[in-house]
Amino acid sequence: MLAVAFCAGVPLQLPAAAQSAGPRTELKRVDLSGAPGMEVITSVGEYKPGDEVPLHFHHGVETGYVLQGATVQMPGKEPSMIATGAPISNLRDVRHGGYKVIGETNLKLLTVHIVDKGKPLYDTSK
Repeated sequence: MLAVAFCAGVPLQLPAAAQSAGPRTELKRVDLSGAPGMEVITSVGEYKPGDEVPLHFHHGVETGYVLQGATVQMPGKEPSMIATGAPISNLRDVRHGGYKVIGETNLKLLTVHIVDKGKPLYDTSK
């Protein structure tokens, strides 16, 4: 199974506080109680065929759920399917992504990040 991350906007009714940042729509951001300097960010996303998910990592953990699966392809690899209903789990500072959505179906994700407050959610610098 491929590790998936980096989200995109999904059409649904969002609270007024929801923020869109490119292909990802942030639903909620709260401080993590009992853990100063950490926050929890819940987002939904959608990648269209042809969209690329850059290789990146997070300053914390990411977990989530594939709302709608799609076919993806990493450079030099055969296409593979990210299945609807698959769990998403990426550990702190572990690079993931680096694929392109191909075929006819959008990839839709729900993610929850528990990350260091004040650092970028997606970091491509490693």
